[in-house]
Amino acid sequence: MGFIQDPATKETKRFHRDEKSWVRGPKVFVDTGIPIPGEPTLLKTRVHLRRDAAEQPWKELHRVGWQQVEPCWGASAEP
Repeated sequence: MGFIQDPATKETKRFHRDEKSWVRGPKVFVDTGIPIPGEPTLLKTRVHLRRDAAEQPWKELHRVGWQQVEPCWGASAEP
């Protein structure tokens, strides 16, 4: 999945798989935060969803204008 961001507020959601559950019952973490230039990201929430349940909010956010962006935090982000 990846990162999706509200262009107006910069609120960002990171959808990433839970490696521990992936084989027996795929689940996804959805982290919500606000990237702050020059500072650590302000992480607000984390939810744990089944993979199919996580696809619904991703599609809905895209539909209302959120845009997929490059990684903003985590291991996949540039240092």
